[in-house]
Amino acid sequence: MTVQPYVPEPLPPAGIDWETHIPQIASANRALARYDGILQAIPNPRLLLSPLLTQEAVLSSRIEGTQASLEDVLRFEANPKEPIGDAALADIQEIINYREALNTAVEALKTRRLDLALVCDLHRILLAGSRGMDREPGCIRTIQNFIGRDAHIEHAIYVPPAPEDVPGALGDWEAYLQREEKDVLVQLSVLKAQFELIHPFCDGNGRIGRMLVPLILYEKGLIGSPMFYISAYLERNRPVYYERLLAVSRDGDWNGWIAFFLHAIEEQAGANGRRATAILDLYNEMKRTVPEVTRSQYAIAAIDALFKTPVFSSAEFYEQAAIPKVSGAKILKDLEENELVQVLQRGAGRRASMYAFPRLLAITEGDRL
Repeated sequence: MTVQPYVPEPLPPAGIDWETHIPQIASANRALARYDGILQAIPNPRLLLSPLLTQEAVLSSRIEGTQASLEDVLRFEANPKEPIGDAALADIQEIINYREALNTAVEALKTRRLDLALVCDLHRILLAGSRGMDREPGCIRTIQNFIGRDAHIEHAIYVPPAPEDVPGALGDWEAYLQREEKDVLVQLSVLKAQFELIHPFCDGNGRIGRMLVPLILYEKGLIGSPMFYISAYLERNRPVYYERLLAVSRDGDWNGWIAFFLHAIEEQAGANGRRATAILDLYNEMKRTVPEVTRSQYAIAAIDALFKTPVFSSAEFYEQAAIPKVSGAKILKDLEENELVQVLQRGAGRRASMYAFPRLLAITEGDRL
C-alpha cells in the first residue's frame, strides 16, 4: 500500500501529555543547566571546543551516510593538496559545509532572530559545492519528495507533505518557533520533529534539523553559547530515532517522540559536559607543561593553536600561532620529544611535516566519557 503524504497538524500538537513528561522535563533541564554552567566556566569556548564542533559535523553527516572521521577532516584541512579519492573528498566537503553553516548561524544570531530566511541561508551553505549542490540549495521544495529504500515512491517508508502544503506548514512552524511555551525543551522537541517531517528541502533536511537544536537552545536562553552537540546520541540510537519520528507521522505519537528527545537532551548534556570538562582540564594541564618543556615566550600561543586544530602541518602551526618559523620548529621538536604531539608524516622537500595532538583527539572522538 502506498504511504500517503503526511499532513502536519497545527502546532503545538493537541495531544501532549504534559503531566507524564514533568519528571523528564525537570531532569533534562537540570542536566542542560549543569552543562551550561560548565560552558560559562570555559574562558574561550569557541576556541577550546572547536574540535567538538567539527566532530558534531562528522556525526551529523554520518547519520546521512558519510564515512569520513574527524581525523580525516583535520588531515585534509592541514594539507588540502594531499590526493584523496572523490568519495572521501565529497564526504569531507559535506562536513566542512555543516561546520561553516553552524558558525554562520552563530554570527547571524548576534544581530537577528532565527527564522525561515536564516534556515534557508544555512541550507545554501550546507549544500554548496557538495553532493547536493544541484538540489536547489536554499530553496523550499516545489516537488514531492519521499524517504524509501529505492527510487519508487510506491515503496516509500515516509512521504512528507505535498508541495502545496509546505509553505503553510512552515509558516505554522515559524510562528510556533517565535511563541513562548510551557517548557522550551518540549517546544524544541516538537520543532525539530515537525521540521524533519515537513522535509522542506530536496536534500539536507536531517542535518539542518539537527543544527537547529543548539541554535534554538541558544536563542531561547537555555545555553549561553550555541554549543550543544546532539548527533552522537542520535547516531548511536539511529533506528529508534527514525522510528520515533515515523511514529509521529504514522500514529500521531508525539508523546513517544518527546520522551525520546528529552532523554537524548539529558544524556547528551551529561556527555557534552564531561567532554568539555576534560578538554578544559587538559588545557590547564598544558598551560603548566608546555611552558616548562619549551621555555618559550610563545608557549601559550602554541597551546591555543594545538587546541584549535589538533591535526596540523608545521606550516599551519606557525601561521595559526603567529610564531616565527625557527621558534616554532623548536617548540614542535620539544613537544614531540616530550610525547605531547605525535608525528603523522615527516616532511620532505617542500612538504611540511604533519602532526597530531592525540590526547585532545581521544577526548573529542571518544564514544563515552
